[in-house]
Amino acid sequence: MSDERKLTLNDGASEYFSSRMSQSNEEYSYKISNEAMKAWKINFENESDNAPQIPTRNQKILSWCNINAFSKEKSVSGSVEVKPRLKSVMKWKKTEFHQKQILKNVNGIAYPGELLVIMGSSGAGKTTLLNCMTFRNLKDLEVSGMICLNNEPITQTDLAAQSAYIQQDDLFIGFLTVKEHLIFQSQMRMDSSFTKEQRHERIEEVMKELALKKCEHNMIGVPGIVKGISGGERKRLALASEMLTNPPLLFCDEPTTGLDSFMSLNVVQLLKDIARTGRTVIITLHQPSSELFHIFDKLCLMAEGRTAFLGTTAEAKDFFTELNVPCPRKFNPADHYIQLISVVPGREVLCKRAVNTICDAFSDSRWGVDIKKKTEKTLKSAKEKEDRWSHKRGHLNPYRVGAFTQAKGLFWRSWLTVMKNPATLKKFIIVLLESTMMTLIYFGQTLDQYGVQNLTGIFFYILMRTSYHNVFGILDAFCKEISLFMKEHKDGMYRTDIYFLSKVICEIPFPVVFACLNITLMYFFVGLNPEFDKFLMALLITALFSQCAQGFGFIVSAATPSVQLAIPIVGVTVTPLSLFGGMLLNFRSIPSYLRWASELSWFKGAYQAFMINQWADIDYIECHKNSSEATACLNNGIEVLHVHGIRANEFWPAIMSLISIFIAFRIVAFLILLFKASRKE
Repeated sequence: MSDERKLTLNDGASEYFSSRMSQSNEEYSYKISNEAMKAWKINFENESDNAPQIPTRNQKILSWCNINAFSKEKSVSGSVEVKPRLKSVMKWKKTEFHQKQILKNVNGIAYPGELLVIMGSSGAGKTTLLNCMTFRNLKDLEVSGMICLNNEPITQTDLAAQSAYIQQDDLFIGFLTVKEHLIFQSQMRMDSSFTKEQRHERIEEVMKELALKKCEHNMIGVPGIVKGISGGERKRLALASEMLTNPPLLFCDEPTTGLDSFMSLNVVQLLKDIARTGRTVIITLHQPSSELFHIFDKLCLMAEGRTAFLGTTAEAKDFFTELNVPCPRKFNPADHYIQLISVVPGREVLCKRAVNTICDAFSDSRWGVDIKKKTEKTLKSAKEKEDRWSHKRGHLNPYRVGAFTQAKGLFWRSWLTVMKNPATLKKFIIVLLESTMMTLIYFGQTLDQYGVQNLTGIFFYILMRTSYHNVFGILDAFCKEISLFMKEHKDGMYRTDIYFLSKVICEIPFPVVFACLNITLMYFFVGLNPEFDKFLMALLITALFSQCAQGFGFIVSAATPSVQLAIPIVGVTVTPLSLFGGMLLNFRSIPSYLRWASELSWFKGAYQAFMINQWADIDYIECHKNSSEATACLNNGIEVLHVHGIRANEFWPAIMSLISIFIAFRIVAFLILLFKASRKE
């Protein structure tokens, strides 16, 4: 490093570095592992070559060239004027938008056979850089620059086909076992050229490679519901899902999140072992331990959106030693480097000056110049010069398997999820208990004036109970799976419509069976119309009604991000809609300006159909001898229907209204899910 750079460093940031180095007076000399894989590293140092060498077909060099990222930030300025005896008046000024640069002309290269770790303090730009490399989560950013794979510009679609991306959060269907999860992943990720036996062999290979054989039959688990595999096993399972297709390029965002130091060490060591097989592995880490640091092959330090260093850990030691800020003895090198490039609250100006000094020093160093030279060669050798970020980033990845294979796999997974959900058995027990209780309460009703009131009450109970059970029972259908769906869909595993159909169809049987079981256990004991065809019609009404309620649950589940938000939405919508069903408010009493709400209520068609099915053919209803009661007697079923504002010839129109709502609600839910899936990342 030149004397001029050292002088600038000492003049510009001596106070800053002195405070950081005061933690220890002794220089720390740490060991760097010599076992890093170098077999796949491509030699770019031969300046006589006209263009960089190209690695073999299954090895990938990833280059990022002149990456700049801007975010739009909204600032609203205003003033508050407080007047005596008057409340405060807020005077707002014009809303202004300004751009904040998150990444500033970032360059770098990642080689096959090496584990590259991107580090930096919070807000340094490491996650944004990873997102730019993978073309993900960029909907609020304006990005320029070029991502190249083997010296050729690449798009999101092409990159996704040759790489794997592991998110920070582990996303699984918790009711599946480890092997069931991998079977589904193999069906969706491995194309049709692979036979069933070949897929099975690949699953076995991956489980052995990632030490998952001992837990292959264990359920993955749902926190608070079903106990499952450990956090480290979940991380390895996430890796296994991506490794099924043997991708040459692997990205991991904070793979040690939520793990203890021992499990973190195992996961990072596993990633290095994967890199040793000739793959290019790029990960982000926040604060690795010293043990983790010694595993790294390459280190990329990000600070204030710039590259503070990119090279081996041994080169990092040399670089910061040349800056006169070597790592102290008995101190974690990762912590030391992060402290040097962090911005401390209250000392922003001084810290940013020091950070810029480090970034400038690296840019002018032999390591920075070498990287710049290599990226310039990559850009020069690229066949296309247009800005790759001008392409639509929301473009969906090509699906790796056909629609039939997608449907078969999704139906299989959805059905397993329903069957293994402990809530299914609980719902069955609740149905038995509720039916028994209501049978005891309403047992043996007769066709008299009291019976009219009581049987109407039974219909009210059946509809309210069925509605709430089916709406609330389905709220987690999309809420809890939306993140997993978005990831798998963006990875090109399956289409939105096939996923939706598999969820909807597999969720139909049990709610219908439970609703029909509920009314079957009650029907003949409480005194409903004993004719068998009437009983069958009651089953039809109940089945359609349960599916209408479930359809509304699908809408809320697809529209809301969490079950916690969905529950109050259901509470404030279902109850008002039940009022328009005719049970608590006579149809003739509904105001004209609210008739539209009556048509949207699935309670209306079901209540009409139930009442007509029960009373339309009843010719005689016993009247009590008491004269005061006789004046209010309902003598037959037609009079009962008339009192409730129902005509006897409206049975099939009521059934058709239920069918229409059944279809319409699912179409709306699908459109909501389709909108979410089609949004830009």
